[in-house]
Amino acid sequence: MFRTKITKDEVNLLPVVIFEGKITLVDDLSKVEPALEELRKSGVVGLDTETKPSFTRGTHHKVSLVQISTLDHCFLFRLNKTNFPVALSEFLADESVMKIGLSLRDDFSGLNKHHIFKPANFVDIQSIAQSYGIMELSLQKIYAILFGKKISKSQRLTNWESPELTEQQQRYAATDAWASLQIYLRLITEKKLTKIEIDKMVLENMLEQRAMNSQPETPIL
Repeated sequence: MFRTKITKDEVNLLPVVIFEGKITLVDDLSKVEPALEELRKSGVVGLDTETKPSFTRGTHHKVSLVQISTLDHCFLFRLNKTNFPVALSEFLADESVMKIGLSLRDDFSGLNKHHIFKPANFVDIQSIAQSYGIMELSLQKIYAILFGKKISKSQRLTNWESPELTEQQQRYAATDAWASLQIYLRLITEKKLTKIEIDKMVLENMLEQRAMNSQPETPIL
């Protein structure tokens, strides 16, 4: 069984991992169909999105980027340049292709602000990690537990609507989608815990958290 939890300090000591495969920018409508045709051949892909950060209260942006990755090729769909192509929404609603991600409901909610569609055949890692004995919810921590490496978050708050994405932005974006797929493929090689085992793990974690929260603070001398 995998370890249940990992601390932020432990994660920070791990070597950094980055997607080293091929990256294709889809920044023109003519590139959309060829990209999706290639992705359909995989049958299962990793998925993530990025949105331009807002530092002003009340200001919100639409999803700028959709990353869809196989194990060795990631396509970056730049929605700020193409809008949300109907063909891409149809791909996300395609029952024949499995889409793997983390907090996917947030991603789909953001994409629905472009136009309404109904995603299908998707798996959210947060919904299955517990079945394999992992209590963490973040992509970074789940990946660290499974692979002993750290996913960098250094580019998260950069401008995803820049005229040109830097190499660092492209690699960061691709890594999250690729990592989701890696996690899923690793988890399904293991046997799931029984409901009794999961309930026991959840209870033990709850008691541990309660004990930590009830510890008296060390007095300042």
